[in-house]
Amino acid sequence: MASPEVSATYGANAAGRDVNNSVALNVERATVLPAAVYGPIPDGPVTHDLSYIPRVMGFVGRDNELSALDAAFTCSGAVMLRTVHGLGGVGKSALAAEWAACRATAAVRWWITADSAAAVDDGLAILAIALQPGLAELPTELQKERALHWLAGHDDWLLVLDNVGHPDHIRWLVGRVPHGQILITTRRATGWHQLATVISLGVLNPSDSVALFIQILNHDGPRDGDGTIEVCEELGHLALAIEQAAAFCAESGYSPRAYLDMLRQWPAETYAAGPEGSDSARTVDRIWRISLDRLSDTPLAGQILRILAWYSPDRIPRTLLDGLASPPILAAALGRLLAYSMITDNRDGTLSVHRLVQALARTSDPGDPHRAAIDINDARDHATGRLDRVFPTNASQPDQWPLCRALLPHVEALVRHSLPDDDTPATAHLLARAASFLNGQGSTTPAIRHLLRTLTTCERLFGEEHPATLVLRNNLAHAYQTAGDLARAIPLYERTLSDSARVLGAHHPETLTSQNNLAGAYESSGDLARATLLYERTFADSARILGEKHPHTLTSQNNLASAYQAAGDPARAILLYERTLTDSAHTLGESHPHTLGLRNNLAHAYESTGDLARAILLYEHTLTDSAHTLGEDHPNTLALRHNLAGAYQAAGDSARAIPLHERTVTDSARILGVDHPDTLISQNNLASAYKASGDLARAITLYEHTLATCERILGEEHLLTAAVRANLTAVYASNRPSLTPPSCPCPDERPHTDQPPTLPL
Repeated sequence: MASPEVSATYGANAAGRDVNNSVALNVERATVLPAAVYGPIPDGPVTHDLSYIPRVMGFVGRDNELSALDAAFTCSGAVMLRTVHGLGGVGKSALAAEWAACRATAAVRWWITADSAAAVDDGLAILAIALQPGLAELPTELQKERALHWLAGHDDWLLVLDNVGHPDHIRWLVGRVPHGQILITTRRATGWHQLATVISLGVLNPSDSVALFIQILNHDGPRDGDGTIEVCEELGHLALAIEQAAAFCAESGYSPRAYLDMLRQWPAETYAAGPEGSDSARTVDRIWRISLDRLSDTPLAGQILRILAWYSPDRIPRTLLDGLASPPILAAALGRLLAYSMITDNRDGTLSVHRLVQALARTSDPGDPHRAAIDINDARDHATGRLDRVFPTNASQPDQWPLCRALLPHVEALVRHSLPDDDTPATAHLLARAASFLNGQGSTTPAIRHLLRTLTTCERLFGEEHPATLVLRNNLAHAYQTAGDLARAIPLYERTLSDSARVLGAHHPETLTSQNNLAGAYESSGDLARATLLYERTFADSARILGEKHPHTLTSQNNLASAYQAAGDPARAILLYERTLTDSAHTLGESHPHTLGLRNNLAHAYESTGDLARAILLYEHTLTDSAHTLGEDHPNTLALRHNLAGAYQAAGDSARAIPLHERTVTDSARILGVDHPDTLISQNNLASAYKASGDLARAITLYEHTLATCERILGEEHLLTAAVRANLTAVYASNRPSLTPPSCPCPDERPHTDQPPTLPL
């Protein structure tokens, strides 16, 4: 929707104005009174429509809002006031002009630019002259009084008061007219409850903003429209910005795609660039400045807006602003931003800011006092520190996941809008924790991206051999391993171990952790000989340095047992598992999570040797204790329930296996999320249970669904994706051998609780 365009301009003095040449003005001329006789405007009806409404160029959409205005002005009796409010440039004036010109039914329809009390007086004075040209030589104050007298005596009229700055500017007018219709447009969202019903106006629908852009672009003939959709999205479908960009492209010959590139490379200049002859005050950067000029007596409002500019535009938690000022002062500043529609209160503890307002707020402009580079940089660091303080420190706990998910879009926006060279220790700390959460959720690609940036920052700030840098290198290797990229993970683990031994010492606990993690990567790659040797070395070093009963020693002992099991030596593995379990129960307690995990692993070892009776009994006992100690919904409890279902299935007890698998899938989707790797593993194994029971139709459907999700979330080359694909191939071969060549199925994946935690930053 374009802004209204007025073809006649009026000065401060009403005398001598050629109202009859205004846009859409059709007036029955009254008898001109002699200069010495200034009687009131005749009280008789206006026999022809008297209409001064700005012409709207290229109006599109807004059907719902136009219908709302139709309904709002159907009443009769006392004066009807309706207010349309919204962000500067959203299209309030255009909506009012379209409705007043095309859908309003009043005989007299009059537009007043009401951005000040003086402008309201001026508009009423011009109305008086339109009603009776003989009043042209009266002083403005008397002309205004004549207009008010006429309005008070009639009811078939509509006043549009455009861009009202404050309710007090027009409150007196409302008190003088008992009948008629008044439509107000304003940036202020508050203060109208005693005067008028409020209609909130948002941005254009995407299809309407594209239609407006194309309409303006092709006004003088077809033009290259490539990139139109992307430009409209970048501008957040703000009507004024769409109009400005389209007019610039039409005049300059730039394609929308070229304009988008220019906008991203030179944002400050582009936001200020309008077509030749356009009103310089009607560019998006001037709209931003005018709004903040009105808030100049509240400097905190500008600071808040600059901080919010670095986050995602939607659902910004208010808690990110806690402590910026005392609660009363902070509330007052937020209230003023809300009042001028610069931000939106979502009424759920979150705020939203239009993306174009954000873009301007983080784009420096030496000519704008609200956009000084030093203030913008300070706001970026404030935004980073505040996000870092509220992001959960233990992202492995499910009760923290909703907050992690709510904050992730703001982390992504901060990274997207800031340069790596501007990253601070707070940035590195924040991204490391966000990456830990993402990696645990199976989103390895963004996790790796954040860790690479964080590692670069730590190397720049602290050096390549700083302990924090070593930890980040370890975590990056772990993310590569999780993604199945062992070719990158193993050399990075090896470098980290070498550096850690040199910098911290061969017997430092973090060096031992690096040894353990490298051994795990060797094991994952199938190099069991090197994995076993390194596990044995780590276990011996840990027992000597930390003690035989230290939790880290018990972890090393457990992992060594796992390596023996993987190498085909179950007897040795079971003996070591049993010893580790005894030590853990004695040191940590029977119900300690570590002890429960060891019980799970011992049960799995029993199962691998075919001793299903002992395995099932231990799984059942451990599941009961885990549910009691950790809770029914704890991830370890879910893993134990899943493993017990697998043991039932291995024993041929589908009647008990399938319902337990189904419950695990449902609970995992609810607690961990439908895209979590453990949920996908559970779905894969439920499909295998369906296959084992002969229900191939359900098996195929679930395998296909799981494979599609794995490819979307984990990637086509991930180990879990490959396992599900192989299992689906096998069930295709058994059900429809003509469709897919036979292939050996991969064994079912099974979540375990024996993985060593990634070293935190």
